Amino acid sequence: MITCFDIGGSTIKGATASSPEHLDTLGRVPTPLHDFEAFCAAIAGLVEQGGAPEGSAVAISITGVVDPDTGIVTCANIPCIDNKRLDAELGARLERPVFVANDADCFVLAEARAGAGQGHRVVFGAILGTGVGGGIVVDGQIHRGAGGLAGEWGHGPATASSAGTPPVSIPLFACGCGQIGCVDTIGGARGIERLHKHLHGAALPSTDIIAHWQAGDAAAEQTIDCMIDLVASPLALVVNIVGPSIVPVGGGLRNVPALIARLDGAVRQRILRRLDTPLVVPAQLTGEPGLIGAALLALGETP
Repeated sequence: MITCFDIGGSTIKGATASSPEHLDTLGRVPTPLHDFEAFCAAIAGLVEQGGAPEGSAVAISITGVVDPDTGIVTCANIPCIDNKRLDAELGARLERPVFVANDADCFVLAEARAGAGQGHRVVFGAILGTGVGGGIVVDGQIHRGAGGLAGEWGHGPATASSAGTPPVSIPLFACGCGQIGCVDTIGGARGIERLHKHLHGAALPSTDIIAHWQAGDAAAEQTIDCMIDLVASPLALVVNIVGPSIVPVGGGLRNVPALIARLDGAVRQRILRRLDTPLVVPAQLTGEPGLIGAALLALGETP
Protein backbone atom coordinates (compact mmCIF):
# COMPACT_ATOMS: atom_id res chain seq x y z
CA MET A 1 0.00 0.00 0.00
CA ILE A 2 1.20 3.50 -0.91
CA THR A 3 0.29 6.68 0.92
CA CYS A 4 0.16 9.40 -1.71
CA PHE A 5 -0.15 13.17 -1.50
CA ASP A 6 -0.95 16.07 -3.77
CA ILE A 7 0.51 19.19 -2.15
CA GLY A 8 -0.06 22.76 -3.18
CA GLY A 9 0.45 26.13 -1.58
CA SER A 10 -2.85 25.97 0.31
CA THR A 11 -3.81 22.32 0.77
CA ILE A 12 -2.34 18.86 1.35
CA LYS A 13 -4.58 16.13 -0.11
CA GLY A 14 -3.88 12.55 0.89
CA ALA A 15 -4.95 9.03 -0.09
CA THR A 16 -3.90 5.43 0.25
CA ALA A 17 -3.48 3.34 -2.88
CA SER A 18 -3.02 -0.35 -3.51
CA SER A 19 -3.14 0.44 -7.24
CA PRO A 20 -3.80 3.60 -9.30
CA GLU A 21 -7.40 2.45 -9.74
CA HIS A 22 -8.03 2.10 -6.01
CA LEU A 23 -7.61 5.34 -4.08
CA ASP A 24 -9.06 5.77 -0.60
CA THR A 25 -8.99 9.47 0.14
CA LEU A 26 -7.80 10.72 3.51
CA GLY A 27 -9.22 14.21 3.17
CA ARG A 28 -7.17 17.38 3.17
CA VAL A 29 -5.41 19.67 5.63
CA PRO A 30 -3.93 23.17 5.26
CA THR A 31 -0.34 23.27 4.01
CA PRO A 32 2.07 24.63 6.66
CA LEU A 33 4.08 27.17 4.70
CA HIS A 34 6.77 28.36 7.10
CA ASP A 35 7.29 25.54 9.62
CA PHE A 36 8.98 22.39 8.33
CA GLU A 37 8.26 20.43 11.51
CA ALA A 38 4.57 21.28 11.17
CA PHE A 39 4.71 20.27 7.50
CA CYS A 40 6.21 16.88 8.43
CA ALA A 41 3.68 16.45 11.24
CA ALA A 42 0.79 17.08 8.82
CA ILE A 43 2.11 14.39 6.47
CA ALA A 44 2.76 11.98 9.35
CA GLY A 45 -0.76 12.48 10.66
CA LEU A 46 -2.33 11.54 7.36
CA VAL A 47 0.00 8.55 6.96
CA GLU A 48 -1.07 7.31 10.39
CA GLN A 49 -4.72 7.96 9.56
CA GLY A 50 -4.42 5.87 6.40
CA GLY A 51 -3.03 2.89 8.27
CA ALA A 52 -0.37 2.00 5.70
CA PRO A 53 1.99 -0.74 6.90
CA GLU A 54 5.19 0.28 8.65
CA GLY A 55 7.93 1.00 6.15
CA SER A 56 5.58 1.36 3.17
CA ALA A 57 6.28 4.12 0.69
CA VAL A 58 5.06 7.71 0.62
CA ALA A 59 4.68 9.43 -2.76
CA ILE A 60 4.26 13.16 -3.22
CA SER A 61 3.09 15.26 -6.14
CA ILE A 62 4.13 18.82 -5.34
CA THR A 63 4.23 22.28 -6.79
CA GLY A 64 7.83 23.26 -7.52
CA VAL A 65 10.90 21.78 -9.18
CA VAL A 66 12.61 18.60 -7.98
CA ASP A 67 16.25 18.16 -9.04
CA PRO A 68 16.62 14.47 -9.98
CA ASP A 69 20.34 14.45 -9.18
CA THR A 70 20.27 16.07 -5.73
CA GLY A 71 16.65 15.65 -4.64
CA ILE A 72 16.57 19.35 -3.74
CA VAL A 73 13.17 20.99 -4.09
CA THR A 74 12.77 24.57 -5.33
CA CYS A 75 9.35 25.76 -4.20
CA ALA A 76 8.53 29.42 -3.68
CA ASN A 77 4.92 28.62 -2.77
CA ILE A 78 5.93 26.56 0.29
CA PRO A 79 8.98 28.31 1.80
CA CYS A 80 9.59 25.70 4.53
CA ILE A 81 10.50 23.02 1.96
CA ASP A 82 12.38 25.29 -0.43
CA ASN A 83 15.98 24.14 -0.99
CA LYS A 84 15.47 20.96 1.05
CA ARG A 85 16.02 17.34 0.08
CA LEU A 86 12.42 16.58 0.84
CA ASP A 87 12.63 12.88 0.05
CA ALA A 88 15.54 12.33 2.43
CA GLU A 89 14.52 14.69 5.24
CA LEU A 90 10.85 13.67 5.29
CA GLY A 91 11.80 10.01 4.84
CA ALA A 92 14.05 10.14 7.90
CA ARG A 93 11.24 11.52 10.04
CA LEU A 94 8.65 9.06 8.75
CA GLU A 95 11.07 6.11 8.59
CA ARG A 96 9.66 5.30 5.15
CA PRO A 97 10.88 5.65 1.56
CA VAL A 98 9.60 8.93 0.11
CA PHE A 99 9.28 9.71 -3.61
CA VAL A 100 8.71 13.29 -4.78
CA ALA A 101 7.88 14.67 -8.22
CA ASN A 102 6.58 17.88 -9.74
CA ASP A 103 2.78 18.07 -9.96
CA ALA A 104 2.76 18.58 -13.75
CA ASP A 105 4.97 15.50 -14.15
CA CYS A 106 2.57 13.51 -11.97
CA PHE A 107 -0.36 14.72 -14.06
CA VAL A 108 1.30 13.55 -17.27
CA LEU A 109 2.31 10.22 -15.71
CA ALA A 110 -1.30 9.64 -14.67
CA GLU A 111 -2.60 10.49 -18.14
CA ALA A 112 0.08 8.38 -19.84
CA ARG A 113 -0.61 5.25 -17.84
CA ALA A 114 -4.26 5.57 -16.85
CA GLY A 115 -5.81 8.27 -19.05
CA ALA A 116 -5.73 9.64 -22.59
CA GLY A 117 -2.13 8.55 -23.12
CA GLN A 118 -2.64 4.83 -22.64
CA GLY A 119 -1.03 2.94 -25.50
CA HIS A 120 1.14 5.92 -26.52
CA ARG A 121 4.91 5.65 -26.15
CA VAL A 122 5.58 9.41 -25.94
CA VAL A 123 3.10 11.66 -24.14
CA PHE A 124 3.40 15.40 -23.69
CA GLY A 125 1.01 16.79 -21.09
CA ALA A 126 0.09 20.46 -21.46
CA ILE A 127 -1.29 22.34 -18.46
CA LEU A 128 -3.59 25.24 -19.37
CA GLY A 129 -4.81 26.46 -16.01
CA THR A 130 -4.08 29.72 -14.25
CA GLY A 131 -0.86 29.61 -16.27
CA VAL A 132 0.93 27.20 -18.60
CA GLY A 133 3.03 24.15 -17.74
CA GLY A 134 3.77 20.67 -18.93
CA GLY A 135 5.69 17.45 -18.66
CA ILE A 136 6.95 14.51 -20.71
CA VAL A 137 6.49 10.77 -20.24
CA VAL A 138 8.38 8.28 -22.41
CA ASP A 139 7.74 4.54 -22.22
CA GLY A 140 5.66 5.04 -19.09
CA GLN A 141 8.35 6.97 -17.19
CA ILE A 142 8.70 10.67 -16.41
CA HIS A 143 11.44 12.32 -18.43
CA ARG A 144 13.44 14.22 -15.81
CA GLY A 145 15.50 16.94 -17.40
CA ALA A 146 18.64 18.58 -16.01
CA GLY A 147 17.84 20.35 -12.77
CA GLY A 148 14.36 18.83 -12.84
CA LEU A 149 13.26 21.03 -15.73
CA ALA A 150 11.59 19.39 -18.73
CA GLY A 151 8.38 20.14 -20.59
CA GLU A 152 8.31 23.74 -19.34
CA TRP A 153 6.94 25.14 -22.59
CA GLY A 154 5.23 27.96 -20.67
CA HIS A 155 8.51 29.78 -20.08
CA GLY A 156 11.16 31.25 -22.31
CA PRO A 157 10.49 33.99 -24.90
CA ALA A 158 8.29 32.17 -27.41
CA THR A 159 5.27 34.27 -28.35
CA ALA A 160 4.74 36.27 -31.53
CA SER A 161 4.32 40.06 -31.61
CA SER A 162 1.11 39.86 -33.65
CA ALA A 163 -1.74 37.39 -33.80
CA GLY A 164 -5.26 36.80 -35.02
CA THR A 165 -7.14 37.19 -38.30
CA PRO A 166 -6.57 39.91 -39.34
CA PRO A 167 -3.34 40.21 -37.32
CA VAL A 168 -3.21 42.70 -34.48
CA SER A 169 -0.20 43.84 -32.50
CA ILE A 170 0.41 41.99 -29.21
CA PRO A 171 3.01 43.27 -26.74
CA LEU A 172 5.52 40.93 -25.14
CA PHE A 173 4.16 40.84 -21.61
CA ALA A 174 6.49 40.53 -18.62
CA CYS A 175 6.41 37.10 -16.99
CA GLY A 176 6.81 36.17 -13.34
CA CYS A 177 9.85 34.06 -14.27
CA GLY A 178 11.75 37.27 -15.09
CA GLN A 179 11.59 37.03 -18.87
CA ILE A 180 9.23 38.65 -21.39
CA GLY A 181 7.06 37.08 -24.05
CA CYS A 182 6.52 33.74 -22.32
CA VAL A 183 3.60 31.53 -23.37
CA ASP A 184 2.55 31.63 -19.70
CA THR A 185 1.64 35.32 -20.08
CA ILE A 186 -1.00 34.69 -22.75
CA GLY A 187 -1.85 30.98 -22.62
CA GLY A 188 -3.78 30.24 -19.45
CA ALA A 189 -6.76 31.84 -17.74
CA ARG A 190 -4.79 34.91 -16.68
CA GLY A 191 -3.39 35.13 -20.20
CA ILE A 192 -6.86 35.21 -21.74
CA GLU A 193 -7.79 38.00 -19.34
CA ARG A 194 -4.60 39.91 -20.18
CA LEU A 195 -5.21 39.61 -23.92
CA HIS A 196 -8.85 40.67 -23.61
CA LYS A 197 -7.93 43.76 -21.63
CA HIS A 198 -5.23 44.67 -24.15
CA LEU A 199 -7.55 44.21 -27.13
CA HIS A 200 -10.75 45.66 -25.71
CA GLY A 201 -9.87 47.59 -22.55
CA ALA A 202 -12.25 45.45 -20.47
CA ALA A 203 -11.11 43.60 -17.34
CA LEU A 204 -13.22 40.43 -17.31
CA PRO A 205 -12.63 37.03 -15.69
CA SER A 206 -11.66 34.29 -18.11
CA THR A 207 -14.87 32.41 -17.37
CA ASP A 208 -16.92 35.36 -18.65
CA ILE A 209 -14.72 35.80 -21.72
CA ILE A 210 -15.12 32.13 -22.62
CA ALA A 211 -18.88 32.25 -22.01
CA HIS A 212 -19.17 35.31 -24.26
CA TRP A 213 -17.07 33.57 -26.91
CA GLN A 214 -19.30 30.50 -26.85
CA ALA A 215 -22.32 32.79 -27.18
CA GLY A 216 -20.88 34.35 -30.35
CA ASP A 217 -19.59 37.66 -28.97
CA ALA A 218 -17.26 39.30 -31.52
CA ALA A 219 -14.85 40.82 -28.98
CA ALA A 220 -14.42 37.52 -27.13
CA GLU A 221 -13.95 35.74 -30.47
CA GLN A 222 -11.04 38.05 -31.29
CA THR A 223 -9.49 37.35 -27.89
CA ILE A 224 -9.76 33.57 -28.27
CA ASP A 225 -8.57 33.79 -31.89
CA CYS A 226 -5.42 35.60 -30.77
CA MET A 227 -4.86 33.27 -27.82
CA ILE A 228 -5.10 30.17 -30.03
CA ASP A 229 -2.79 31.72 -32.63
CA LEU A 230 -0.21 32.64 -29.99
CA VAL A 231 -0.31 29.28 -28.18
CA ALA A 232 -0.55 26.91 -31.15
CA SER A 233 2.85 27.71 -32.65
CA PRO A 234 4.92 27.09 -29.47
CA LEU A 235 2.94 23.91 -28.80
CA ALA A 236 3.50 22.74 -32.39
CA LEU A 237 7.22 23.34 -31.90
CA VAL A 238 7.12 21.17 -28.77
CA VAL A 239 5.37 18.42 -30.75
CA ASN A 240 7.98 18.60 -33.53
CA ILE A 241 10.87 18.40 -31.04
CA VAL A 242 9.54 15.91 -28.48
CA GLY A 243 7.48 13.71 -30.84
CA PRO A 244 4.41 12.87 -28.75
CA SER A 245 1.56 10.97 -30.38
CA ILE A 246 -0.93 12.46 -27.93
CA VAL A 247 -1.07 15.73 -25.97
CA PRO A 248 -3.55 15.57 -23.06
CA VAL A 249 -4.50 19.00 -21.72
CA GLY A 250 -5.02 19.52 -18.00
CA GLY A 251 -5.88 22.56 -15.94
CA GLY A 252 -9.10 24.53 -15.88
CA LEU A 253 -9.24 25.12 -19.64
CA ARG A 254 -9.50 21.36 -20.30
CA ASN A 255 -13.11 21.82 -19.23
CA VAL A 256 -13.83 23.83 -22.40
CA PRO A 257 -13.88 21.11 -25.11
CA ALA A 258 -14.51 23.59 -27.94
CA LEU A 259 -11.40 25.54 -26.97
CA ILE A 260 -9.22 22.40 -26.87
CA ALA A 261 -10.62 21.24 -30.21
CA ARG A 262 -9.80 24.61 -31.77
CA LEU A 263 -6.28 24.48 -30.35
CA ASP A 264 -5.89 20.94 -31.68
CA GLY A 265 -6.82 22.02 -35.20
CA ALA A 266 -4.39 24.95 -35.09
CA VAL A 267 -1.53 22.77 -33.79
CA ARG A 268 -2.09 20.04 -36.40
CA GLN A 269 -1.91 22.66 -39.14
CA ARG A 270 1.53 23.71 -37.88
CA ILE A 271 3.32 20.40 -37.24
CA LEU A 272 5.39 18.34 -39.68
CA ARG A 273 3.49 15.11 -39.11
CA ARG A 274 0.18 14.96 -40.98
CA LEU A 275 -2.69 13.74 -38.79
CA ASP A 276 -6.40 13.37 -39.46
CA THR A 277 -7.22 12.40 -35.86
CA PRO A 278 -7.04 14.59 -32.73
CA LEU A 279 -3.62 15.15 -31.18
CA VAL A 280 -4.37 17.76 -28.51
CA VAL A 281 -7.18 16.35 -26.37
CA PRO A 282 -8.79 17.02 -22.98
CA ALA A 283 -7.25 14.97 -20.17
CA GLN A 284 -9.38 11.96 -19.29
CA LEU A 285 -8.69 11.86 -15.56
CA THR A 286 -10.91 14.51 -14.03
CA GLY A 287 -10.80 13.34 -10.41
CA GLU A 288 -7.41 13.36 -8.69
CA PRO A 289 -4.66 13.07 -11.32
CA GLY A 290 -2.05 14.37 -8.85
CA LEU A 291 -2.79 11.56 -6.40
CA ILE A 292 -2.97 8.98 -9.18
CA GLY A 293 0.34 10.19 -10.60
CA ALA A 294 1.96 10.10 -7.17
CA ALA A 295 0.72 6.55 -6.63
CA LEU A 296 2.10 5.51 -10.01
CA LEU A 297 5.41 7.18 -9.16
CA ALA A 298 5.88 5.06 -6.07
CA LEU A 299 4.39 1.87 -7.47
CA GLY A 300 6.91 2.07 -10.29
CA GLU A 301 9.79 2.36 -7.81
CA THR A 302 8.86 -0.24 -5.22
CA PRO A 303 8.49 -4.03 -5.51
